Amino acid sequence: MTARVLVVDDLEPNVKLLEAKLRAEYFDVLGAYSGQEAIDLAVKEKPDIILLDVMMPGMDGFEACRKLKANPETMHIPVVMVTALDQQADRVAGLEAGADDFLTKPVEDLALFARVRSLTRLKMMTDELRARYATGKDLGIVGKIDPDADTGETRVFLIDDNEDQATRLIAALGDDTYQVIHEADPEIALTRARAGEFDLILVNLSIEAMDPLRLCSTIRSFEETRLTPILAVVRHGDTRKLVRALDIGVNDYVTRPVDRNELTARVTTQLRRKRYVDQLRSSFQVSLEMAVTDQLTGLYNRRYLASHLSAMFDRAYWTGRPLAVMILDIDHFKDVNDKHGHDIGDLVLKEFADRISGAIRGIDLACRYGGEEFLVAMPDTDLSFASVVAERLRQEIAGSKFRFNNGRDELGVTVSIGIASTENGPEDDSAQKLIKRADEALYEAKNGGRNRVIQSAA
Repeated sequence: MTARVLVVDDLEPNVKLLEAKLRAEYFDVLGAYSGQEAIDLAVKEKPDIILLDVMMPGMDGFEACRKLKANPETMHIPVVMVTALDQQADRVAGLEAGADDFLTKPVEDLALFARVRSLTRLKMMTDELRARYATGKDLGIVGKIDPDADTGETRVFLIDDNEDQATRLIAALGDDTYQVIHEADPEIALTRARAGEFDLILVNLSIEAMDPLRLCSTIRSFEETRLTPILAVVRHGDTRKLVRALDIGVNDYVTRPVDRNELTARVTTQLRRKRYVDQLRSSFQVSLEMAVTDQLTGLYNRRYLASHLSAMFDRAYWTGRPLAVMILDIDHFKDVNDKHGHDIGDLVLKEFADRISGAIRGIDLACRYGGEEFLVAMPDTDLSFASVVAERLRQEIAGSKFRFNNGRDELGVTVSIGIASTENGPEDDSAQKLIKRADEALYEAKNGGRNRVIQSAA
């Protein structure tokens, strides 16, 4: 996996050394020699990861990291502090500034490359979600994302067969901040992980009942936990196991003996990123729904119908089971808008759609076909049964008035319905021809006096 890496250090030899190591692993490398230059390059070049020195004149690495994480254009770029500082307080300060990791010079190459690859994979997934979010934002259908928003109680799943260490970890996390659920048996933990809807999974990489790397790999392979952050507890100096863990999808790690402040900082970082990714995914789902649904009625729109009806028709053709289509048109709807206004007209359309939804089955497809026209596709349905459903719906519409102004006013509405089925279609039948036959039947219902159901001719 290749990536674009921004190396930041005020000493050119340090930049050149890291650049040479990274280029040897086929990474694309950019160099910056101050905090401000790093910020400017990050905005302009959009690197996949930033290796940031702490001790720099003017703006130090902590301040540069805070500014990068505060900027919406760069907040998603992983930052790794690379410094000669080796005190625990310095590590915590870097993590609290928003850094994703803190590596101490001289950096071990194996650990550096594993961390760069791990964070780059995460960045690439986030980039795809950000691109989808940007499209939805440009269309005005999704709102602002706030990764610091309060999402309620946070559930942390601790997998550790060492009771003493588990007790210390639970105490370090704090009873008031997180709801910590502990499981000592790895086999049971796998089942609970899939069903628990946890916000973060904390795994001791020294458990004995199961290969801990196999445990992490299995958790990452489950659909339910594919995106749940995994934080590993690893013995200090066990670089080989740590590198393997990062390669198979562990998001972050903390070394034993565990420092409470560092653990809290790393958990906070992972949870903040999870909230950010969850909001991106949610906004994409909203964008997708908006793209295929009619905003006023909540039914599917014509764009969705164009692709989905063809699939329903093909299934009917291959299985030999009939597919019925009915097109419904509200009678004299222009008069409703002219006499009562478009606001009342919209209320009528929405309630009309709700009545359609309440009258059809879950397997049926209902959409707003255009204006006051609606279409319902009914798989495994012959013409006679579709006619029964249509007639029942016609009677319900005509017999129950539409109420508005908090029930003070009411309006009578009728509907004309045309029905067609694949039963009486030609040999070269198609989804579009099926719609056309239903539309012709609707036209006949309109010309015949409205408020009626007409079947298409054979």
